[in-house]
Amino acid sequence: MELQVGVKILLKNSEGKFLLVRRNPKKYPEVGPKWDLVGGRIYPGTPLLANLQREIQEEVGLKYPGQPKLVAAQDILRVPGRHVVRLTYVGEIQGEPRTDGDHDEAKWFTAEEIKKLSEAELDSYFRALLDSRVAIL
Repeated sequence: MELQVGVKILLKNSEGKFLLVRRNPKKYPEVGPKWDLVGGRIYPGTPLLANLQREIQEEVGLKYPGQPKLVAAQDILRVPGRHVVRLTYVGEIQGEPRTDGDHDEAKWFTAEEIKKLSEAELDSYFRALLDSRVAIL
């Protein structure tokens, strides 16, 4: 079995809104165009924070100089033969995002808007954190 580690971050701006990215369904056909947190898989041998900063830069074009807070660890076992551990952080950031080819859109949401997103619209692992109240909005 292959073990992979992913890092995600719930980014909050000075207005109290949270940044989500919508996946490109051509790049992610297995999950479709759902809203998710910024992040991705780590490069082994590189510190977690460096991987998180790289993912933020790649996905939304923003630099993250802060020290995020780790809020959750989840097991993702949807692909046979692969075990992904997803570490989720929260942190504050400034600037306006721009998307890469992996995502169709980046958007700032209020906590209420995120909570109103349906299961068809929101990543299931992020939804699980919201439902368990781990990711505090």
